[in-house]
Amino acid sequence: MSKLEELKELQLQSQKVFDYFEEIAAIPHGSRNTKGISDYLVRFAKEHGLVCYQDEANNVVIVQEATAGYEGADAIIIQGHMDMVCEKENGCDIDFEKDGLRLYVDGDFIKAEGTTLGGDDGIAVAYALAIMDSPQIAHPRLEVVITVDEEIGMLGAEAIDLSMLKGHKLLNIDSDVEGHFLTSCAGGMTVETVIPVEHITQEGLTAKLTVTGLVGGHSGSEIDKEHANANIVMGRVLKYISDRMELGVTALAGGLKDNAIPRECTAELLIPEEKKEEFVSYIKSVETELKKEFAASDAGICLASAFGGKKQAEILSYSAMARVIFYLRNVPNGVQHMSQIMPGLVETSLNLGILELKGDGLYATSSVRSSVSTRKEDLKDRLEHIAEFLGGEISVSGDYPAWEYRADSEIRDTISAVYEELFDEKPVFEAIHAGLECGILSGKIKDLDCVSFGPNNYDIHTPKERLSISSTEKVWKLLVEFLKRSK
Repeated sequence: MSKLEELKELQLQSQKVFDYFEEIAAIPHGSRNTKGISDYLVRFAKEHGLVCYQDEANNVVIVQEATAGYEGADAIIIQGHMDMVCEKENGCDIDFEKDGLRLYVDGDFIKAEGTTLGGDDGIAVAYALAIMDSPQIAHPRLEVVITVDEEIGMLGAEAIDLSMLKGHKLLNIDSDVEGHFLTSCAGGMTVETVIPVEHITQEGLTAKLTVTGLVGGHSGSEIDKEHANANIVMGRVLKYISDRMELGVTALAGGLKDNAIPRECTAELLIPEEKKEEFVSYIKSVETELKKEFAASDAGICLASAFGGKKQAEILSYSAMARVIFYLRNVPNGVQHMSQIMPGLVETSLNLGILELKGDGLYATSSVRSSVSTRKEDLKDRLEHIAEFLGGEISVSGDYPAWEYRADSEIRDTISAVYEELFDEKPVFEAIHAGLECGILSGKIKDLDCVSFGPNNYDIHTPKERLSISSTEKVWKLLVEFLKRSK
């Protein structure tokens, strides 16, 4: 039985969208694990007699010819990505490599038990499939482009060949505020830093310290909320303690995705047995400071500690620990510049999303974003400078351009008129600090005219993610009417 069976009682026009979304959610489709969902899309195309292209990266393009009377209309490209950010709550037993999601309905929302929902961007895929599976919907030639690995640097968009397309008008369904249409976005890159470390052997009491209770969020759309970054907080805590007592670091790890603000960071430590009470006192003291500072943005911030037995262990040498703490205390993080052209818009930022101490070094991955290419490069240079200062190095991947605003846009004018007529509301057109594939695709398709939109989807990239049912219905009506008007 469908876990979303109760939706049928609402008699929604968009029922097929939810049916397909549920099928998609049952297939593991995290970034770099897209073969299953890609093959599912190919099967859909074959079952519906549609032309389909699947490349080695698992990107998929499906073409559906125009319905009667629309043969002379310009082709419309519908675009989204098939991968999702896989985050889960502590204690959740979902294995994202092989398990589907556990969906359920909660009022006006679809949620997933203990995990991210994948509405970003499974809803785009579901919309596209529902349209192609609805013979009654009038439309021009449809060219559906579904990419892989958008969440880890837009790798699919970078790799895809779109020479088979005829369209120059693109609907990117990858934004999460219904009624807000995006017309430009920041460019970005992923920067991995490696700081070399050495170890020594020492005896002491084992202690585990965890920064937890943080809100997290999308490192583009949520970066302006100034939510605490667990990795940065851990650096502050380690500095506070190491200034006051002898401390050894045996392990350090925080965050799972470079584009998700990390909610937890854990350090495994070695301390003098006689300093246990002092250690606890220091933890409580710094936690009090943090709770006061982050009362508005991360009220649940917590420093949790636990102790094991006394043993001999490999810890960072004191010079290596000093380099690691120096890096965490001084690496750029968060909002760096606000736009001087569009008030309220973040222009440049970065997020230290992944931190892991390995045998040979501290590995740190940051997501860098900016709508100004020179400032994006400047941030990369700053990260490289601090790495070299500490004897390390950086590597760059997933470097993608900004999507620049287009003054004259036929697709923007049409969708604006349709939205206002359908819902008696004026749409909002704006730029976004998060990255979208429109910038890369604009470099592959000459004179590409595009707009990005989607239904209300809250707390994406976190286990609190929830997709509005009523908003999904509104966007479905918008899509159907837009295609009808595209004759």
